[in-house]
Amino acid sequence: MSTSETSRFVRLRVEMVLEITDPDALSGTALESIAAEYGEPGGESAEERVLAEAAVREDGAEALASLVDPFDLVGEVPGVELAQASWSSESIDYDPDDPDSWDLDDEDDEADEDETEDGAQGGGGVPHNG
Repeated sequence: MSTSETSRFVRLRVEMVLEITDPDALSGTALESIAAEYGEPGGESAEERVLAEAAVREDGAEALASLVDPFDLVGEVPGVELAQASWSSESIDYDPDDPDSWDLDDEDDEADEDETEDGAQGGGGVPHNG
C-alpha cells in the first residue's frame, strides 16, 4: 500500500506574503491578545508576558505570528482535526512586480532543512493566541 492509502495524516503547507499597512494597529491588536492570554500583569507568567510584549512592539513579523492561529484555518472544516501545528513569520525583501520574488522551490528546500527529527517545523518565538 502507498503512503496515501495508509496514512490519515496530511501536511498542509501554506505560504503567504502579507503587507503590513498599519504597524500600530497590528502591534496594538497583538498586545491586546497577549494581555488576554496572560491575564493581569505581574502574575506567574510576568516575565514571558514582558518578553512577548517587547517582541510584538519591535517587530511586525512577531506581532503577526502571535495573532495567527492555524486552528482558525481548519477548525470549521468537517472531518478534520488539527493534530499538530507550527508556524513562523519573518520580515522579507519582496517586490510584488518581480516575477522571481515568489520562488517556492527555494523555500521548500529551506523548510526541509529546518525540520526537526520528529518532522515538526520550527515555529515563531512569540506565544500564539490559542
